[in-house]
Amino acid sequence: MSIASALGLGGRKIRYAIVGLGDISQEALMPGVSHTGNSEITALVSGDPEKLSALGDRYDVAHRYSYEQFPELLASGEIDAIYLATPNWRHAEFAVPALEAGIHVLCEKPLEVSAAKCRQIIAAAERSSAKLMTAYRLHFEPATLDAIKRIRAGELGELIAFTSIFAQMVDPKNHRATSGIEAGPLFDMGPYPINAIRYLFGAEPIEVVAAAGSRHPGSGIAGDFDDTVAVTLRMPGNRLAQFTVSYYANQVDSLVIAGTEGSITMSPCYGFGQGLEQDRQIGEKKTHETFKATDQFGGELRYFSDCILNDAPVEPDGEEGLADLLVIEAIVTALKEGGPVRIEPLDRTRRIDPAAQEQTLRTVSIPDPVNASSPTRD
Repeated sequence: MSIASALGLGGRKIRYAIVGLGDISQEALMPGVSHTGNSEITALVSGDPEKLSALGDRYDVAHRYSYEQFPELLASGEIDAIYLATPNWRHAEFAVPALEAGIHVLCEKPLEVSAAKCRQIIAAAERSSAKLMTAYRLHFEPATLDAIKRIRAGELGELIAFTSIFAQMVDPKNHRATSGIEAGPLFDMGPYPINAIRYLFGAEPIEVVAAAGSRHPGSGIAGDFDDTVAVTLRMPGNRLAQFTVSYYANQVDSLVIAGTEGSITMSPCYGFGQGLEQDRQIGEKKTHETFKATDQFGGELRYFSDCILNDAPVEPDGEEGLADLLVIEAIVTALKEGGPVRIEPLDRTRRIDPAAQEQTLRTVSIPDPVNASSPTRD
């Protein structure tokens, strides 16, 4: 086999439309597409003509569409798949018709803003020959997969507890601060610790024991939602998991998973552009490891394209996105009515396969964005 073939170069590439040209598309996904070896950008979709012009020229993409022209794109024959990065509440709007048209969908998390909308997307995928993947990039990240392997090998003993905090100081002018609870920290950041709880325990939460929210005057956030949310979940086997997400705390992303024989602390644990780190304690022995930074977005795209090219099942599928929304909906109920709140059961049997899913693409440089900015304050 030639080097080019081994790297996936020179063969068929999946043609993507990037739908939604905000900061996550511009600064995280688009710069790494070219080095996946099996993916390419052939169309762009945005409501901003300046973005379409500048980014189309930057990436040499001739096919440029407004949101209103999306049906024309689906019928054009110019794409095989879409990467969907619109605001959370517009995912079903584009995912459903794409899947019905036989176009594969890689959808940013959360999959939607309600379980009902998630099920609409999943149903469209089931009616279609196209594949649906929820964009959980950490399912392919080496430090995350290493933690899962250690837990499954029994290094931590019986798992007992999880705790995490994920925070960023969000600019009050950013759309996340002005679009209600569906754009707030619970929906925007909550999927990270919720998903981590599920993949580290290898189980589904069964109850929201308690949930509390706070609104800080100094945050500058005018929307009718909590800028900080703290949650306690009950897991099967009397295990507990806690997390806090915030739009008004200095940047931090960390987690601890603890068992009867040891623990793993990861900080950072959810970010990209840097190597994630582990502090491990097994008995009295302590170790630290910094994992090499990878292009997490390019890696997940390469995995999805490989699944399409080989007609292989996708691991973080639509049901994986639904599972997190069922937890989020129960948390919303607990915030309104008080806990405890039972979480709708989901018989989720498909889990991460660390041996098959690890991706190690090198990091890429980030170009200057066009009419898009980081959600955090300067």
